[in-house]
Amino acid sequence: MRALVTGATGFTGGHLARVLAAGGDAVTALVRSEDATTAALSRAGIALSVGDLRDRAALAKATAGVEVVYHIAALYRRAGLPPDVYRAVNATAVGDLVEAAARGGAKRLVHCSTVGVHGDVEYPPANEDAPLRPGDIYQETKLEGERRAREAAAKHGIEVTIVRPSGIYGPGDRRLLRLFRGVARRRWMTLGSGEIYYHLTFIDDLVEGIRLCGVHPAAANRTYILAGGEVTTLNELVARVAEQAGVATPRRHLPVWPFWMAGAVCEAVCRPFGIEPPIHRRRVDFFTKSRAFDITRARTEIGYHPRVSLREGIRITLDWYRDNDWL
Repeated sequence: MRALVTGATGFTGGHLARVLAAGGDAVTALVRSEDATTAALSRAGIALSVGDLRDRAALAKATAGVEVVYHIAALYRRAGLPPDVYRAVNATAVGDLVEAAARGGAKRLVHCSTVGVHGDVEYPPANEDAPLRPGDIYQETKLEGERRAREAAAKHGIEVTIVRPSGIYGPGDRRLLRLFRGVARRRWMTLGSGEIYYHLTFIDDLVEGIRLCGVHPAAANRTYILAGGEVTTLNELVARVAEQAGVATPRRHLPVWPFWMAGAVCEAVCRPFGIEPPIHRRRVDFFTKSRAFDITRARTEIGYHPRVSLREGIRITLDWYRDNDWL
């Protein structure tokens, strides 16, 4: 199959592009420029199309002749960026890409969103029909991107499948590196009780789920939450990381509110200057917002079955961090 992957220089997109290419697909990656990372993609047999998501001409060139588009690229949280920049990448460009894919002859586009559009899960586990309560500009624009994808698909006659992954981890991930490193180095402290739910997805399982969304007939114009097969509390997750790291389970808990207040102050001082705050409220949210999800729809409709247990995934990830001197 001829496939286009956006975001292939990132964690999820890179894993996806390599798996598709290894499986025999003719894969093209839309990249902003050519560098060491894109050279590694080329060595993996992935063709490159240079251009920006906000450039319609670049989208038309990249999508010409492809059968399926996997749209993984997004603008994640960065200090000092105005809302219109997030909206241009995470929302407007999505509609433009769907249109370009349809004009280029693609049958389907898989758009990667986030379970963050559901916000704090009040009644876990949440499924795809749970209330939508995005909590920041990133989540708001990701939800807007979903809407634009569906509208453009209906207008231009192409299938669109929406994917909402939960917290992603695995070899090469940096977002949860702080937790793994903190526990392994015996420096981890939990804010609050730690009894909120945390639901992870190992990268290999996620990539297989995204691939299924691109090829399975039942996935056309559907929305799927993709998550791991196990849900734990944050305390249980920390204990499992400690077990695999061979260290004692951290027991220290600190109150939330001083860090939340400090985050608010840091944001007010740093963000006008485009400086990433050393403490911000979003990081505090990690300790206070529950994330537990129901993957029944993906299991029953497209045969999504997470195969990597949480214990095995943590071990694989820790081994990779050690081998690459990240711990």
